[in-house]
Amino acid sequence: MKLSIFSSMKMTLRSFDLQLKHTFTISRESHDVQPSLIVELSEDGHSGFGEATSNPYYNISVENMVNDLESLREMIEGLNNVTPEVFWTKMQPHLKNNMFALCALDLAFNDLYASKKKKKLYELWEYNIDNNPLTDYTIGLDTIEKMVAKMKELPWPIYKIKLGTKEDIKIIEELRKHTDAVFRVDANCGWTAEETIKNAPALKKLGVEFIEQPLRADDWAGHKEVYEKSVLPIIADESCQVEADVAKCHGHFHGVNVKLTKCGGLTPARRMLNEAKELGMKTMVGCMTESTVGISAIAHLLPLLDYVDMDGALLLAKDIAKGVTIENGKVIYSDGLGIGVSLI
Repeated sequence: MKLSIFSSMKMTLRSFDLQLKHTFTISRESHDVQPSLIVELSEDGHSGFGEATSNPYYNISVENMVNDLESLREMIEGLNNVTPEVFWTKMQPHLKNNMFALCALDLAFNDLYASKKKKKLYELWEYNIDNNPLTDYTIGLDTIEKMVAKMKELPWPIYKIKLGTKEDIKIIEELRKHTDAVFRVDANCGWTAEETIKNAPALKKLGVEFIEQPLRADDWAGHKEVYEKSVLPIIADESCQVEADVAKCHGHFHGVNVKLTKCGGLTPARRMLNEAKELGMKTMVGCMTESTVGISAIAHLLPLLDYVDMDGALLLAKDIAKGVTIENGKVIYSDGLGIGVSLI
C-alpha cells in the first residue's frame, strides 16, 4: 500500500436556519428565517470555517450550494497544500455559477491556512487594525412606529435605513426625531434616477451620509445621471457583484459595496477593494445576514474600508458561533487564529 506524504483535508458541510429577531424587510422581500451553509475544512488538528446564506434574488439555496460543493469534494479535499489565491483560482471555474458556495469555501480555506500559520488573518495579510471603521446597524422597512422602536431597542452611532417606498423622506424625518446618529440609506433598487436626485438634498439635510444602490442594477444611464447630479455620494451594491464590475462602476458610483457571497469570498474581495481604492472610489463591505462565522471574516478586511455593514449576527435571535464581538459599532477581534471563530 502506498502512503501519501501529505495529510488530507476533510470538508464538512452543515446547514442552519438562522432565526431573526424581527421580520426583515427590504424593497423586494421579507423573511423571518435566514437559511445558511457552514463549510468546515479540517487538517492536522486545525479547522477553518466559512459561510454563505441563501438568497432568492440570486437564485441561491443551501441545497444548490451543498450539491455543487459535494460534486467537487474529491478535488477540494486534494487541494490542501496551496495558497488561498491558488485554491480560489482552481475552484472558481467549477463554481462560477455559484459564487455563494465559492465564498463559503474560500472563507474556510483562508481560515484554515492562517490557522496553520499560527496567525490571525489580518496579521497574515499585514493589515493595521488601528483605524478600523465602525459598523452600522440596519433598520429594515416596516411601519414608521416599528422602525423607531427597532432603533430605540439598540442605540447605535450609525444606522443603515432600508427604503424604497413613497414615504421615504417622511420615514427619515420621523427617525431623525429620535437620534442624532449618522444615517445611511439603502433603497435596494427601489427608486428612479429622478426620485434619487430629488430625494438627495432632503436626505442630506437630515444627516444622511450616502445613498446605496437607488436604481435597478442594470440602469447604467440612470446611474451616470445620478452620479453627476446627486448631492450625496452613491454607493453600488447590486451593480457591483464580481471583480469585473468595479471598473464598470467607476464614473457611475462614488463607491462600491463588496459582498463576499456575491464575489466569491475574501480572496477576490481584497482585489476588488484594492482596485476601487486605486480608482479613487470609496470602499465598503456589506453582509447578507450571516452568523458570526461570516461576520468574523468581514472583520479582517476592515483596514481596507471606508464604511462597513457587518451587523448580520446582531439581527439574529440566536447565533451559531463565537468570534468577533461588536460594541456600539466597534469590532473586537477574538483571540482565535485565522478568522477566529468556533461553532457553538
